[in-house]
Amino acid sequence: MKLFEPLITSLNAPQRASVAGRTMFKLDRVGVRYGSTWALQSVSLSIRAGERVALVGPNGSGKTTLLRVLNGLTEPTTGAVQRPATTRQALLFQRPFMLRTTAQRNVALGLWLRGARWRDACKHANDALARVGLAALAQRNARTLSAGQQQRLALARAWVMASDVMLLDDPTASVDLDARSEVETLLGQFAAGRLQTLVFSSPPLELVERLASRVLCLQDGRIHADLPAQEFLRGASAPPLSCEADLRWRL
Repeated sequence: MKLFEPLITSLNAPQRASVAGRTMFKLDRVGVRYGSTWALQSVSLSIRAGERVALVGPNGSGKTTLLRVLNGLTEPTTGAVQRPATTRQALLFQRPFMLRTTAQRNVALGLWLRGARWRDACKHANDALARVGLAALAQRNARTLSAGQQQRLALARAWVMASDVMLLDDPTASVDLDARSEVETLLGQFAAGRLQTLVFSSPPLELVERLASRVLCLQDGRIHADLPAQEFLRGASAPPLSCEADLRWRL
């Protein structure tokens, strides 16, 4: 069931566009514990509509857990989270889950479950696949696509649902350099096309440079820096060395 939860989260949320300045998420001293390990510790932050927030930091710093808390897949052990009930979200994992059917049907299913006629859902699915450069592969089994193609297919699923918020867990981690560039370009196009909130974890510094308006640097489950992207990139207020070193090592 958990494999389908990101899709179900999107389908159950009513349609409503983001409004500039509206608070999308608010975390108050949130902590998440797995057994004896604290993945997040006393995290407090607010994210407003239209922000593009990059989460950076070494492996194990809490980036993925924070994304899951924002989406609602993980509830905090301590603290409180406010998420607007009228927001449609999409959470994209490093390795997106593909249904064992065609690329077209992977996209159309969400619209059909939301109430669209199957014929209309397939038409919109074809439009979305064309948008991400996969029109020629619409009838290919999604599980036979390359890692980069599967990431683009996941983006098509999110785009066709008109998500107000896109949460991305290191979306270029499992793809080669050419596919990374394609995914980054698509993300930039989607973000520029409508007032959309992006929160993404990203070791590659290029993705931060191209997309982020704000950077949160995490370490040991805590936020150690919260800076405008340009200030972070200039190093005006240097982030912890481990975060910066991890970014540059992954370029």
